[in-house]
Parts: sequence; structure tokens; C-alpha cells
Amino acid sequence: MKNKLVVPALAGLAAACTTVPHSPRTFANPLIDANFPDPAMVRASDGTYYLYGTQGGEPNRNIQVARSTNLVDWTILPDALPVKPSWASKTQDFWAPDVQRFGGKYYLYYSAKPDAALSDDKLGLCLAVATSSEPGGPFIDSGRPLQCGESFVNIDPFAFDDPATGKKLLYWGSGFGPIKVQELADDRISFRRGSVPKDLLSVIKTQDAAEYQRLVEGVWVIRRNDYYYLFYSGDNCCGPNAHYATMVARSRSATGPFETRGRPLYLVVEANERWLAPGHNAVVQDDAGTDWLLYHGVDRQRSRAQPSDDVNSRRVLLMDRLEWVSGWPRVKGLGPSSGPQPAPVVR
Repeated sequence: MKNKLVVPALAGLAAACTTVPHSPRTFANPLIDANFPDPAMVRASDGTYYLYGTQGGEPNRNIQVARSTNLVDWTILPDALPVKPSWASKTQDFWAPDVQRFGGKYYLYYSAKPDAALSDDKLGLCLAVATSSEPGGPFIDSGRPLQCGESFVNIDPFAFDDPATGKKLLYWGSGFGPIKVQELADDRISFRRGSVPKDLLSVIKTQDAAEYQRLVEGVWVIRRNDYYYLFYSGDNCCGPNAHYATMVARSRSATGPFETRGRPLYLVVEANERWLAPGHNAVVQDDAGTDWLLYHGVDRQRSRAQPSDDVNSRRVLLMDRLEWVSGWPRVKGLGPSSGPQPAPVVR
């Protein structure tokens, strides 16, 4: 079936008068045929799904957000972070959000370039957190970054409450450094006093052009049976040299050590003839207990939003079912699907 993308001007009308079936029988990639990179997802208390993406859109939004009742048909909403934080009011670069619902509040973890970087070229992006009572926002920044550093090391945050220990954890990392984890304080907007970051996965320095782990980023963690599965992506998301895929490691503990497998067994999804550079995923389970991977990828047939844009800069929303083989997840065929596929079950 043809997927619906409702433009912002029609969002209110679509919400008030929707004719989309609650659970379509089929879907086809792309779900959002527009630049919507680094997707992250949360399900609201009423069962509605909200999807968040890196800065972009028309008009430009600091944090993109879309809404769906069935994981197939998406309505683009206004900016989730309409007011820039005071410490990053003059810069751009709002990247890779993650939203989690804890209690009656929604926490938006993201990365942004501080204003101080305008006068200090050694200063890179910062981890940050904002909160809202509504999943679509507006989110209000906490007033200070969690952590700053050089380059783009402090990006791609992902918050996770460990059901085994009760610890509130934040994963992040990129910039050719390791993926890290650190315990959050009870307020969830600061690190626990005395906690320190722990390295989980490091880059693999190699001249092998087929290797995806020369840069690692984009963490998403789930617990399944007795294992924690850490999904991650690498190594070059976009541009003329785009070379990107989704991978996975697993552990008996949320803080590692994580087991990885040799190539190609560590792969979850990689490029094929139609789709380039698939990665930076979220994982969601439908109401039938099936796991789904939502991620971005470049359509080789339309790799730019505008003729003046860089090649492979238009990253659209893709979705595929995860299959589990001998305790490890993967997309069937290890490549993004094209054509009609059975849709998730949403009740």
C-alpha cells in the first residue's frame, strides 16, 4: 500500500479526521519519504508512537518529530524543541535525539553545538537533555549541557533503565572514539555523583574498506531473554563516501562486556541495490510480539533533497522486521526491503 506522509499544514486536520486503518495489512519503504535521519521512537501512554530525528525538515526544525498510530502512516508535527537552549542559542547542529517516558514526563536526550564553539574551534558538540509533559513537545532544555568535548565525540545519547539493577544509564559516543555508558542521577538530567563513563565498544582501525567499525555510534539497547543487545552503526553515514550499516553486540549485563561476532555475522542490515548506508536505528515491538527495526537509509534513486545538496545526504525512514537466528537479530536478507511487506500488528 502507499504510505501517507501528512505535511505540517495538514497535521491538525489529519489528527482530527483520520481515515488511516489502525493496523494496515502491508507497508512499503520508505515510510517517510523525506530527510529524517537518526530516528528514535517512544510509545506514549495512549499507545501512539512518536518518532524523533536530527535537525532538518521544511521548514527547518531543531528536532524533528512525527506521530503514528500504526507504525506505517506518519504525520509530521511542529518542532519538538522550538526554543534553542541558552547555551546553544546562536548555533545549529542539533543531532540524534532520543526520547524516553519515565513516569508522567518525557525526557529528550540530544546533542548540540554550544555557542562557545563559535570562538573556540577545539570545542565540539555537547550532550544535553530537555523535558516535556507531552511526547510531541515542546521540550524545554534543562539549562546546561550534560557534557561537552572536542569534535563530535559527545553525540547520539540513548537512555535506558536497567531492569536487573534499577540503574538509570546513558549510552553515547562517536568521533572515532568508543561507545560509552554512565549512570544518570535520579533527576535524569545529570550524571550520578561519583559515576564515571565506561568504554563498551571501541573502533576497529583497519584498512579493510568493507569494515564498518572504523567509527561506531547510534546506540539502541534492548533486553531479550537473558541478554542485552546493543545495536550500533558505523562508519560513514552520508556524503560521497557513504558507507554505513547497523550492527549488534550482546552481553549478560547492561554495562558489558559485550560480545561481538566476526564479519559478516555482526551485521543486522547493510546496503543493497536500492538502499545505501542503512543505519542509526530504533527497535520497537508490535502488539503481536514481533520486533521491528526503524532506521534511515539513502534511496539511490533520489539521494539529494535539492540539486545543490551533497550526494547521499537525503536519509529517509525505513522499517523492516527483525528475525532472530540462534539468539542474534537481523533483517531478512541483511538488506532493506523494497515492495509490499506484512505490516506490524497494532491494536
